[in-house]
Amino acid sequence: MDLTQLAKERYSVRKFAGKPIEEEKLLAALEAGNLAPTAKNQQPQRIYVIRSAENLQKIRVLTQCHYGAPVILLFAYDAAEQWQNPLEPGVCSGQQDVSIAATHIMLKASELGLGTVWVNMFPPTETKRLLGLPQNEIPVLLMPIGYPAPDAAPSPRHAQRKPLCDTVKFI
Repeated sequence: MDLTQLAKERYSVRKFAGKPIEEEKLLAALEAGNLAPTAKNQQPQRIYVIRSAENLQKIRVLTQCHYGAPVILLFAYDAAEQWQNPLEPGVCSGQQDVSIAATHIMLKASELGLGTVWVNMFPPTETKRLLGLPQNEIPVLLMPIGYPAPDAAPSPRHAQRKPLCDTVKFI
């Protein structure tokens, strides 16, 4: 399947089957994230694979947006390793670098028959504390991943797109 078709067919899965993910599929998705470009190739992204019952329960307490996934990926970045824009203080690459890696993983997971959903509705500071992340790492997003439940379906708004002329400006 080509990338455009894959992007069209992938949707945010909000109901997962109880089936575990094969290790080779999980590693293939993670490898796709590892191939993502980062600013100055500094690779500040950190991806935590949450799959122990204890840590999954911690996430389930922090957010309702886990959707029963057997694995949840926590994407963070090391603030000390992110690229700093020398032309403007405070402009850094960490969130962008993480987002590119997460997108690669989302698309690879879909190619492998797995579903994902990008979750921002969680408390990063409390998540960092409960999971014992290092002080210099900043959580950005959670990504439940697994096999979609048989009755999982795209959101009714999934296919709604603004016309290209509303989102792209040639200047």
